[in-house]
Amino acid sequence: MKDNKWKCPKCGRSFSRTGQGHYCGKVETIDEYIDAQDESVKPYLNEIRQILRSAIPEAQEKISWSMPTYWKGANIIHFAASKKHIGLYPGDEAPVVFADQLAGYDVSKGTIRIPYISPLPKDLIANIARWCYEEYRK
Repeated sequence: MKDNKWKCPKCGRSFSRTGQGHYCGKVETIDEYIDAQDESVKPYLNEIRQILRSAIPEAQEKISWSMPTYWKGANIIHFAASKKHIGLYPGDEAPVVFADQLAGYDVSKGTIRIPYISPLPKDLIANIARWCYEEYRK
């Protein structure tokens, strides 16, 4: 049986999609994660980080699942750089709760994709983060 997975020539990891965006190394901090990304996406990552820090100052920053994560007894929300978008990972419920406000974004179970060609919806991201914090700490 033929293996149809694409293998990254840099790190050797295998993916179902050719050219799958990923990070090849292991990072320990959000600063390291952002520093390892392409220069063109760093401003978006720094901005979303500031939005999340302001929205949920009680949360701790850490790396979980190889992504910047906000944590307070449990994972609250993650974000990550992809080839054409920033992925925001608030869990399964938030995209349903905020569905009306997320119209026009590519949303799937637990994932919100914000294209780099769009301005970051700062208030919406902050509201989602705050909702996640309140919901997941119950």
